Amino acid sequence: MTVRLIKDGVYAVGAIDWNERHFHGHTYVTRRGVTYNSYLIVDEKITLIDTVRRGYEKELIENIRTLVDLSKIKIDIIIINHIEPDHSGAFPEILKLCPGAKVYGTERARQGLLKYYGVSGDWTVVKSGQSLNIGKRTLNFIDVPMIHWPDSMFTYSAYDKILFSNDGFGQHYATNKVFDDEVDFAALMDEAQKYYANILWPFNALVAAKLSTIDKLNLNIELIAPSHGLVWRRYVPEIMQKYLYWSSHSCQNRIAVVYETMWNSTEKMAGKIIEGITSEGVEAVLFDVTKNDRTDIASYMLDAKGWVFGSSTHDGEMLPVITGFLHFLKGSKAKGRRSFAFGSYGWSGEAVKDIEDTGSCVSTFESSLMVVFNPTDEELNKCFEAGKTFALKIKTEK
Repeated sequence: MTVRLIKDGVYAVGAIDWNERHFHGHTYVTRRGVTYNSYLIVDEKITLIDTVRRGYEKELIENIRTLVDLSKIKIDIIIINHIEPDHSGAFPEILKLCPGAKVYGTERARQGLLKYYGVSGDWTVVKSGQSLNIGKRTLNFIDVPMIHWPDSMFTYSAYDKILFSNDGFGQHYATNKVFDDEVDFAALMDEAQKYYANILWPFNALVAAKLSTIDKLNLNIELIAPSHGLVWRRYVPEIMQKYLYWSSHSCQNRIAVVYETMWNSTEKMAGKIIEGITSEGVEAVLFDVTKNDRTDIASYMLDAKGWVFGSSTHDGEMLPVITGFLHFLKGSKAKGRRSFAFGSYGWSGEAVKDIEDTGSCVSTFESSLMVVFNPTDEELNKCFEAGKTFALKIKTEK
């Protein structure tokens, strides 16, 4: 990553992984790659906010050296907003280079860094409402536990009007650009929604509460600098509004049809169901869960009011990929959704009940549809009518 000026005295010094395609293990597909954002503030006290993933230490240090001669001037302060290894991986190397640096973060962050790396440095525990003067600037700390780890916090510079938000407001978008208005807006918002759905959705209540806290603090925020993706500059109000919308469990009148099939019978049912849905003028997307990544499916489902699930029965259960997807979806703690289940079977037919039992904690289920082996024309007509009826409910019920 080329060092970029964010504001006078504030620089982006992180790293880009253009080719990263799987994040959080294999839980998140990142088709546009990933950035690991780190920010250097050049003031009376040289301050580094977060680091980068292990393996990118050299890039981070080289970037810092273009701004500060580390043989003469050391980093005075390291702010740890979050200890997850994609943000803290270079921390031990930075500490070796600048052993006298003072480190600031939450108590949970201190404990976590010790467990990860065996070092935490000269640590000062900070909490919401506390501040740190580094020269012209005073940095204010805001605890944001479980957004999305217990140690997480934001750092705000009133002098720069920048909120350093770590994982909050992030997107996985590898680019040598730095600001939101330097890339395609639709692509950026698509990545922001995908990020929220796959990282922050389970913590909607906490996100909403912290947005309220930030609003009450009356912070003058011109820039939001997350630890992944672009810095929000032009579209700060838009992303704040989106976070309010997503965290409120708000939905659009649209439907996701998600299924897994064995010998195409369940797939035939899915095709007729979505025909019935769209005949009512309701937007819908059909997802074969074996051919679409759950990252993308979850992003669409984040604000879809209707969720329809289908599976063939195999060994007395749902098929394995949709089983995993539904267990993942349980963690979303979604509210206000409507669903129905469908599927084909040979002799026992447990899959549909399994879908209902697994998904009932995040959605209210309507009557189900089941067929034996290959659906007849009459049964396919019933699938069409079921989709049509469901769509009518979605667009008329509050």
